[in-house]
Amino acid sequence: MFNNNLLYHISTYGCQMNVHESEKIAGIFEKKGFVKAASNDVADIILFNTCCIRDSAEKKILGNLGVIKHIKAHNPKLKVIVCGCMTQQENTAKKLITRFPFIDAVLGTNSIQELPGAIDKLFSDTGKIINVYETKEIYESSEVKRNTYPLSYVNIMYGCNNFCSYCIVPYVRGRERSRKEKDIINEIAGLKEAGYKEVTLLGQNVNSYGNDLNDGSSFAKLLAEIDENTGIDRLRFMTSHPKDLSDELIYAIRDVKSVCNYMHLPIQSGSDRILGLMNRKYTRGDYLRLIEKLRKANPSIALSTDIIVGFPSETEEDFKDTLNLVKEVGFDSAFMFKYSKRTGTKAANMPKQVSMGDKTLRINALVELQKQLCFKSNLKDVGRVFKVLVENTSVRDDTHFCGRSDTNKMVNFFSDKDLIGKIVDVEITQAKRTTLFGKLV
Repeated sequence: MFNNNLLYHISTYGCQMNVHESEKIAGIFEKKGFVKAASNDVADIILFNTCCIRDSAEKKILGNLGVIKHIKAHNPKLKVIVCGCMTQQENTAKKLITRFPFIDAVLGTNSIQELPGAIDKLFSDTGKIINVYETKEIYESSEVKRNTYPLSYVNIMYGCNNFCSYCIVPYVRGRERSRKEKDIINEIAGLKEAGYKEVTLLGQNVNSYGNDLNDGSSFAKLLAEIDENTGIDRLRFMTSHPKDLSDELIYAIRDVKSVCNYMHLPIQSGSDRILGLMNRKYTRGDYLRLIEKLRKANPSIALSTDIIVGFPSETEEDFKDTLNLVKEVGFDSAFMFKYSKRTGTKAANMPKQVSMGDKTLRINALVELQKQLCFKSNLKDVGRVFKVLVENTSVRDDTHFCGRSDTNKMVNFFSDKDLIGKIVDVEITQAKRTTLFGKLV
């Protein structure tokens, strides 16, 4: 146990998986007696929890690591740890320490359980630590410093078996490994007891939960068991792969009481040719049939997606196929990205890489289309009453609160009482492109 004068600072990059892992890391620091620092320039130990999914994220991390050099020059006792997806790439750990010799430790995506020992070693000697390895084991962490009340994240599985040609995740997160159902249920029951209202279940492909357990487990069954045995108010999940979206799961979204009326289902491209090159294992027609099934089972379900533009050899016709699919589905929201070359993936070496200029033109056109669709979707909600989980006060006005409907839309409304953590009925009175406004019912 360290004295409580020592301060830690965590810089987190990337997805919800990384955000939740930083909560576990913070729990480890605080169990050892560290206190969270207000900023990295006053910290005794700084940890970078990294992402490598896109080139822009990696460049940002490297730039911010460079800043630490000057902080350490003024505070030679400062300890610096780098962990997460970026470190798990081949030879990256050694490259990082060579480029930034002030880094004291590099830990991989499977090394959170090694962090307590690494902290002890860093404060007892001056040696470098490199601990990057693959494992099939799952580390059940009891030290979690959650900071997203009334929302929470729970991993149900780790890794990915899909090997989409553009994606680095299987190389840095390893193969799919599912947590045991009882461990998931116990964690969520504890969150419910602590007052949390909503849990987002995390996995690179939650639809394939249980495939490696060989005990009849499935994601749909897991949702039902969580609902029955924890009493949690709301369940969300991400991310789902279309090739593994079963009828059983479609009905579970409709029938399991706590599951929100929302589905995030990445399409990535509307072109069959590009989907084949991406190794997505479904066609445009397959995807549209899934959308039809989802809406037939639950006509009011909200849908979001991920889309990549400028994949190698993507033509204007391929891009038009994407635009037409987006129009046909009418997504309520979408996460849209320019293709980013990732060393080690199959797509990185594909011919006919698309120019940055063309990527920019295409992403701009797609974003503009999706803005129109978001606004159209939001206009349909005016006059409806939603149950909203209140997450926080408005940045601009602390008499206004914000939270999400079960369709995952942000809703703002006035209240003269503190409602954070409550689920309230709000009637929608106004719609903007990305936000709804309403009044308490």
